[in-house]
Amino acid sequence: MTTDSPAVPAILFLTPELPYPPHSGGRIKSWKLIECFGSRYRLGVACALKGEDEQHLAAFRARARLADLVAEPVKMPRSLKALLRSYLKRIPLNVLRTRSDTLARKIAALAPHYDLIFCDHYEVFQYVPDDFTGPVILHEHNAYFLMWQRYAESGGHPLMRLASYLESMRVRRYELAACARADLIFASPNDIDSLVAAGTERAKCRVTYHLGDETTLNRPPLDYDQTELVLLYVGTLTWEANVDGLLWFLAEVWPGLVAKHQGVRLRIAGKNPDVRLQQAAAAHPGVELLGFVEDLEPLFQRSRVFVAPLRFGAGIKVKVLSGMGRGLPTVTTSVGSEGLAVENGVQAAIADQAPETITAIDRLLTDRAHWEAMANAARELITEHYTWDRVLGDMQREIDALLQR
Repeated sequence: MTTDSPAVPAILFLTPELPYPPHSGGRIKSWKLIECFGSRYRLGVACALKGEDEQHLAAFRARARLADLVAEPVKMPRSLKALLRSYLKRIPLNVLRTRSDTLARKIAALAPHYDLIFCDHYEVFQYVPDDFTGPVILHEHNAYFLMWQRYAESGGHPLMRLASYLESMRVRRYELAACARADLIFASPNDIDSLVAAGTERAKCRVTYHLGDETTLNRPPLDYDQTELVLLYVGTLTWEANVDGLLWFLAEVWPGLVAKHQGVRLRIAGKNPDVRLQQAAAAHPGVELLGFVEDLEPLFQRSRVFVAPLRFGAGIKVKVLSGMGRGLPTVTTSVGSEGLAVENGVQAAIADQAPETITAIDRLLTDRAHWEAMANAARELITEHYTWDRVLGDMQREIDALLQR
C-alpha cells in the first residue's frame, strides 16, 4: 500500500529590489532567505527592479531555485517632486518609489497559487492582494519609522529635520497598518521593542538577525604584527545613515587621531560615495575612498581597527557583525551595537562622543593585549549566537508552524 506524500508548501516572496548580487546587508539577508526557501518550499519571487538590477536579473534567475519570477522596472528618483506626489497619494515616499501597477497585476494573478506571502520590507506590503486568504508574513529589515525619527533628531538643516519628522509619522502609520495585517512579523530584538512601543502586538513578533559573510569565521585569526596603522570602514556610501556617520567621524574624531598618530590612515570601502564624502575625504590627508572592493580579506589583514560610526538607524548593523566576525577589533556607537549582546570594551568598543571614540581607537592602535582579547571575544560571540544556520532555522520553524495552523 502506498500513501501520497504531502504537497510542498508554496511561498510567494515579495521584495522591493532584486536581492542580487548579495553585497550589502539587506540584500545578503534577502538572498539567504531565497536560498533557504527555494530548497524547502515551492518559491515564487516578485520584485521591483531599481538602479542596476536589470543587468543582474539573468544571473539571479540562474542561481535561484524558483517556480515563478516576475519583475518590473520601477525608476523613480528620491526627489522633491516624488515627495510631493507621495503626499498627494497619502503614502510614504519609499512606498511610492516601489509602486508599479503592472507588477501589482502580476502579483494578483500569482497569489492564488501560493499558500503564504512573505513581504520582505514594508514597502511591498502594498502588493498583498485584498482577497488573499492565506497567511502573510512581514520581514522588517529595520523599524523604518524609527530611522526617519532619529534622522530628524540628529541635527542638520531645519527644513530637512521637519521633512524627516513628517516622514517618520507617515511611515509609522504605514508600518503599523502592515503589522496589524500580518500574521507573523520577523524583526531584530531592538526593532521589535520599537514596534511594540508604537502599538504592534508582541505576540506576533519573532526575533531575527541580519548577518554578514560567516565564512570569515573559518579563516585564521588576524595577526597584530601584520597590521598597519589603518582604520577600515566598509558600507554602502549612498545610505544616509552611513554618510552622516562618516562625515561626523571625519569632522570630530579624525583630527584628534591624526594629532596622536602620525601616518594613521582611514580606508573607506564602498561604491558610489556621496559627493559630500568625496569632498570631506579630499580635505583630510590619509583618508582613502577605495570604491567597491570585491575581496575585503587583504584589507582586513592589514587594518588594525574597524570603525562603524552611526548616529541614527535601526535594525542590526551587518557591518558591525562583519568586522567582529573577522576578528578585527571594532569601534562603533550605541546605535551601531543595538540589538547585539555586546559588552563595551569586551567584544567591541562603544562610544557616542568624539573624545571617547578617540580614546577607544587610540588604545586599540597601541595596546596589543587589549587588541587580541577583543578580537578573540568578538569571534567567540559571533560563532555562538550569530550564524545563518541558527537564524534561518528559527525562521523556517516559525513559518512551518504558521502554515500548519
